[in-house]
Amino acid sequence: MTVSREVELSGHIIDSGMMQACFGAIMDLGGSFEVEEFQIGRSEVEESYARLTVFAEDEAELRSIVHELHQNGANPSHPVDASLEPAPDDQVVPPDFYSTTNHPTEIRYDGEWLSVDRIEMDCAVVVEEGAGDGDDVDGDTGGDDAGGDGGPRAYTKVLNGIEAGDLVVTGETGIRVRPPERPRDKEGAFGFMQGGVSSERPSESTITKVAEAIAETKREGGSVLAVCGPALIHSGAREDLARLVREGYVDMLSAGNGFAVHDLERDLYGTSLGMDTESLDHPRKGHKHHIYTISEIIRAGGIEEAIDAGLVESGVMYECVENDRPYVLAGSIRDDGPLPDTITDAVEAQNAIREQAHEADLVLMLSTLLHSVAVGNCLSSTTRVICVDINPATVTQLLDRGSAQAVGMVTDIGTFVPILAEQLLDE
Repeated sequence: MTVSREVELSGHIIDSGMMQACFGAIMDLGGSFEVEEFQIGRSEVEESYARLTVFAEDEAELRSIVHELHQNGANPSHPVDASLEPAPDDQVVPPDFYSTTNHPTEIRYDGEWLSVDRIEMDCAVVVEEGAGDGDDVDGDTGGDDAGGDGGPRAYTKVLNGIEAGDLVVTGETGIRVRPPERPRDKEGAFGFMQGGVSSERPSESTITKVAEAIAETKREGGSVLAVCGPALIHSGAREDLARLVREGYVDMLSAGNGFAVHDLERDLYGTSLGMDTESLDHPRKGHKHHIYTISEIIRAGGIEEAIDAGLVESGVMYECVENDRPYVLAGSIRDDGPLPDTITDAVEAQNAIREQAHEADLVLMLSTLLHSVAVGNCLSSTTRVICVDINPATVTQLLDRGSAQAVGMVTDIGTFVPILAEQLLDE
């Protein structure tokens, strides 16, 4: 017995690849389709619209196809309200709960569409009736029907944040996903950000475009988050990143214990992981400098206390403290020390990273796979992301894990950051 469902697509569905992706998904999953209506936009600003009937052999196959179409921005032609079920216990969601993508999402509630606040991938959607300005909700991202006026509000919650009684969206009815569309105009500061990985792009011209993107973000009042790995210190780019922090082109920092340790080691001992980054010499006992550094910072009581005492006088962490740039140092099981400022509780670190990610308008991911993926998992697909690493696999893994909006640049971080600083600060 053949079953069917009618879905529709709207927007720049041709040049964004949305329609092609939907057609491919239907055929790959064994279904077929009939185009019932197709209106093509005839100008750069006019949107296209398509209405399809999707056919499958049984309900299970149809559900699988519709799920895949939903991820690609196709929505039911005749939507109904989303299904809601209360969470049976803390950290326990109802069966068949809706797991979010990182695309802008709306849910239909009481006949109205509510924008889902704080969107990120792999979360549940919770609806609060008369939520107002609740503590769990980012009040700046609600839709027209979800303002701070005491009306209903929808927002994401990670599974470990679910509380008994939370109204959780289940199934896929009454949910509308809007993947970002590829811009028709490829010029301008963000025209180069089409995603993908390449070592063939001319490095300096691409860095110039990154600088333009950062400058435009700052002109518009946006925030720039830098996600940094220790290689940035080893490669000699420390001073240039510190300048970007000092001059306000980097508003927030996300890193691990190792990045901060080597940045502080460079100030205290002139080395990074025991090596002089200028002469490339390995001084006697240099291999102990990082653990000595940790000891001195612990003795002082923390990074800020060490700076206040005059123990640390330069570097990225110094500029963050002196210029009130918030930072998150997320720990791991391999950390030495760790520093007193490093968050060793994984859930607490995730939550701190999540808050930064939701505030960021542009993210620079600089030579760190682990932290790039961690931050990328918390970002909306509308957040601009530039990932820089000497290893193409780093950017590929970031894309594979769902951060498809990232543009990858394969180059040495010791080349990228100084040129970026020169473009932003010296020209």
